[in-house]
Amino acid sequence: MSFNRKSFKKFKKSKPQTNVEKIRNFVLRNSKNGYYTKVSTLSYKFDIPQEKVWDIVGEILDEGTVESLHDEKSGEMKLCETGKTYFIMNLEQKRKREKPKEFKKFYKKDVQ
Repeated sequence: MSFNRKSFKKFKKSKPQTNVEKIRNFVLRNSKNGYYTKVSTLSYKFDIPQEKVWDIVGEILDEGTVESLHDEKSGEMKLCETGKTYFIMNLEQKRKREKPKEFKKFYKKDVQ
């Protein structure tokens, strides 16, 4: 039996992305979802040496599509899309406030 199959238009062969493009897209995707990207996680996420990651981060920051800030507690550098720093910061604060509430709800369900 042979079937008449149509090729998927969405699944086109694309050129392979460089590490810079992969990291930039990853940071931008995280920003759109409301999260920062820690520079320390990029080396094991993309299996790249830490020194190379810092070179790539510097290159991305020079382009201007991504901006950085440092974590107040740990001092780690975080990356996000340019202009989304305060938006993501507000989302983080909301998540921190909601976390204890969810834990209390979960704990009450287990006790009853």
